[in-house]
This record gives sequence, C-alpha cells and structure tokens, in this order.
Amino acid sequence: MPPSFRLRRAVAAAAATVLIVAVVFAILAWHREVPRADAPASVDATTVEHGAQLAAIGNCASCHTVREGRPFAGGVALATPFGTIHGTNITPDRDTGIGAWSEAAFVRAMREGVARDGHLLYPAFPYDHFTHSADADLHALYAFLMTRDPVHAVNPPNDLRFPFSLRPLVAGWNLLFLRGGVVQAEPAQSDEWNRGAYLVESLGHCGACHTPRNALGAERRRHAFAGGAAEGWYVPALNADSPSPLPWTVDQLTAYLRTGLAADHAIAGGPMQEVVESLARAPEGDVRAIAVYIDSILGGPTPERQARGAAAADRAALGALAAVPIAASAPAAHAQALRVGATVYAAACGPCHDAGRAVSSSGALRLPLAVAVHDLDPRSLLRIVREGIVPPPSEPGRWMPAFGSTLSDDQLIALASYLRVAAAGAPPWPDLARAVRETRTTR
Repeated sequence: MPPSFRLRRAVAAAAATVLIVAVVFAILAWHREVPRADAPASVDATTVEHGAQLAAIGNCASCHTVREGRPFAGGVALATPFGTIHGTNITPDRDTGIGAWSEAAFVRAMREGVARDGHLLYPAFPYDHFTHSADADLHALYAFLMTRDPVHAVNPPNDLRFPFSLRPLVAGWNLLFLRGGVVQAEPAQSDEWNRGAYLVESLGHCGACHTPRNALGAERRRHAFAGGAAEGWYVPALNADSPSPLPWTVDQLTAYLRTGLAADHAIAGGPMQEVVESLARAPEGDVRAIAVYIDSILGGPTPERQARGAAAADRAALGALAAVPIAASAPAAHAQALRVGATVYAAACGPCHDAGRAVSSSGALRLPLAVAVHDLDPRSLLRIVREGIVPPPSEPGRWMPAFGSTLSDDQLIALASYLRVAAAGAPPWPDLARAVRETRTTR
C-alpha cells in the first residue's frame, strides 16, 4: 500500500472521528427552549415559607445577592480556576430574571443544569447536588422565588478562559460527572440522620466546598468531604481527616452552624460566615439533622485524635502562647522567623488570644484550639489575619480586626510559622512565601 494512500486514509479517519465527536457533542448540548410562561396565579403561603427555609439551607443568597444589593438580583462574582462566573438574577423579573420560567423550566435547571432557553449552565451552579432534591422541595423553592420582588438587573458577562468559555463543552462535563436521582433514605439510620443526609447531599451542597475537585472542576467522589477550597480559602475536611484539634459534638455543630460560634472551637470566618448567616434562618430541627449527619461523617474518637486533642488542650491550658515549649518541633532553619513571629504575636494577637474566650468577655479563643493553625494548608489562617472576621452588617457577633495593612509579608510568614509550631505543635507549612503572595492577590 503506497505511503500516500495510508496518509490519506489516516487523515480521513481522523476527520471522521472529529465529525462524529462534534455531532455527539451537538446532540448532547442541544436542549429545547421551554416556552415563556406567566407566574403562578396563586401560591400557598405555607409552601412559600417552606421554600424560604430551603433557600436558607441552600444559601442561595450567597451566590445570587451582591452584598448590600437587592435580594437574589445576581451579579456576585464567583472566582473559579477557569475564570470568573457571575451569579444570575433569580428574581421573577420577566426580562432579566426567571419571571418567564415555568416550574418545569426551573426544575430542569435545578436537575440538569439547562436554562429555560436551552443553553447549558456552568457547574459553578451546583446542579450536580440540586439534582438530588425531591419534587416537593423544588416546587416549594420555585414558589418562594416567584413571589420575591422582581428586579430588573442585567447580569455582568462571565470572564472565562478559552476553551472553558464554550458552553457546549459542559455537555461533556455532564456526561462524565452528573448523576441524578433523589437521595434515598438508609433504613438502618434514624429519621434525623436521613433528613440530614438528604439536606447535605442535595440543597445544602456541603460537598461543593468541603470536597476536593479534579482538573475539570468536578468533585472527587472517592474523597468526599476530604477538604477543598472556596474563594481563596482552604476548606477543612469533614471526614475522618478533619484537622479539628478537639472533637465536635452534635450540640456544638448545631450551635456553630446556626450562630458561627461553639465552645472550644473557632468562630466562623470567610465563606462560612455567609453559610451561617443563611442557616440562622433555617428550621433548627433541619440544622440539627445536618449536624447529626456531619457528626457521623467525622467519625468517632481514635487514639490519634485523642492524643492530638489532649496535646492541644494542654497547650491551651498554659494560657500565654509564649509558655508553650517549642524546641522539640522547631527546625533550626526557622529559628529567626520564630523569634520574629513570637514578637508579632505578642504585640498583635496575644492581648486577646492569651486571655481566652468566655461569655461576654473581650478575649478570644486560645489558638492551640483553633482549626486554622492545624489545617494542612495555611491559606485560611493567612486570610483571617489579613482580613479579620466581621459579623454581617447590623448583626451582633464576635469580631477580629484585620492586620493586612499593618503587617508586612515577612511578618505574616514569621507569624504563621510561629503559630504553626507553638499553637499546633507542627513544623511550619512549606512554601509560606507563596501562600502569602496568593492571599495578598486573592479577593
């Protein structure tokens, strides 16, 4: 067979393969447009209230409401590894929101990630979780959203790198990673556990932040709740790999999810503050069910966990962090940084954290008990130091001042090294300089 003939045949085969793939993608990416519809003529008030509770559990406002903006009018910038996506307008405005969406169109978006006009939604919208929601809950959520005040607000354009800006590629993502079906109850578990499992795995979409993702942005299901990232923060594991220095109880988890504060644990910061703000409006029974389920994922005490907790409690009991001996865990190469870090801590952190936290006190949690110093990744600690922790506007709550404008990068590196060694009893995080640069540029 002449070489030229073999070459032509190979080119023809490649072209045919490309054509077949293109046709398959076109078929997968095409979805019919659902006709425009009028808003429901009447909606049961009980159903709307149930939808409001579900919206709180799903923390819908976080991605669909700009801070100080009109509720659910969209525009929130969501940073992803592929570029920036903006939360959409989900008010019942007929032109810029979902006012012309029928319930069928809404359910399709929630379960399949397809908009009313047929275009594919990016999976930054966690429809891979919402697809597990029950019909009655989606009906209630639709009723709630369609009874909000309509807001005419055009969504800012997304800014995604090529080729991720090509929406038809999402069809391939769905084929690989979208698995439908309502969460089924486990007969061997309690009703409360099953309720929590349903909420966490569906509308609560806790795994969206607490599970690591692969190169295509899909959750790594085999590593569920093993820790992830959100908005430039490290999100700790909720499974047996949890870095929490002290174990959680169901009561503590319930209090934390509703208020952001629990005894012997750090206050909520970063993206978790918005979750807490939403869950405060959810039924307490549902939040407790979520806590019951998470507690089961965390698992029981192990010898390693008990030893870690005892060591953290012993360091905290010493009061001043300067009293914690650090020679055994401090590499000689970090000696100078640790001295500088101890000085920074004494001036900026010690007056509050060494005092300890009590009801109505002005003190703060002793840092050997703070999860951020035990995290595998320093980003959350660095973000907390840089940005502080501030309660939502007009809401009471614990707060911490921001030190981003007063501490240099070298001081932050030294402080983080010192806290990792003195508070967590672990060697300094590797490549802290890079993490400091990243937290300076991430917004």
